Amino acid sequence: MLNIFICEDRPDQRALIERLVNKVVIEENFDVGFAVSVDNPPALLSYLENNPIRNALYFLDVDLQHEMTGIELGAKIREFDTSATIVFITTHSEMAHLVFEYKVEAMEYIIKGDTDKLEVGIRECIQLAYQRYLSGKRTERKHFVVNTGGGVWNIPYDEILYFETNAHTNNKLILHTKTGEIDFRSTLSDVTHSAPEFYLCHKSFVVNPKSIKHVHKANRKLWIELVNDEIIPVTAKRLPGLLEVIR
Repeated sequence: MLNIFICEDRPDQRALIERLVNKVVIEENFDVGFAVSVDNPPALLSYLENNPIRNALYFLDVDLQHEMTGIELGAKIREFDTSATIVFITTHSEMAHLVFEYKVEAMEYIIKGDTDKLEVGIRECIQLAYQRYLSGKRTERKHFVVNTGGGVWNIPYDEILYFETNAHTNNKLILHTKTGEIDFRSTLSDVTHSAPEFYLCHKSFVVNPKSIKHVHKANRKLWIELVNDEIIPVTAKRLPGLLEVIR
């Protein structure tokens, strides 16, 4: 679903934008929904801080009767949603140059006053943002987020080999990738909960099924051979499920 955000301080204008957005979404039959519609920047930023969102569409008033302008808000949004599509709706056409000064990279700057023109502008922005959303959804590379305490890493799924419990420290894991290792605080159950694509093959290991080259069964011994020729264990109890996910 493409998430849409609105930040407009005037209740009548916010209701109008909501109505026009809903009208376009219904008529176009898009998989789109409101994430939040608010009258002040802190409320929107608080939502983004607690609900990570990517590739959303934002309709922002420029003059929000707040210490933060809509353009400054757009710049802050970029810190949370780097792929955001930002549209400014305002009566202040003379402030358009600030979009470039703050390097917000807005899709459109729609002038208030004419409801028909406002609807056309909103429709065109939603149509284009939705096309981009569908294109990104088809090609988006999944990432696993690792917080090491010293920084946050976004590791592509296809770079991950397996996760292993750290034998020397409770509640810490070692993430093995094709290029190295990362220690971080977590549990294997947290990994499989947040990324069910990975499989618990042993009490101490979660494997990326796409990194498996071969599953060996010989002399009552079981083990997994990975694409980098590493070997990790698999238990007899977990073997049927593993064979199912790699089939």
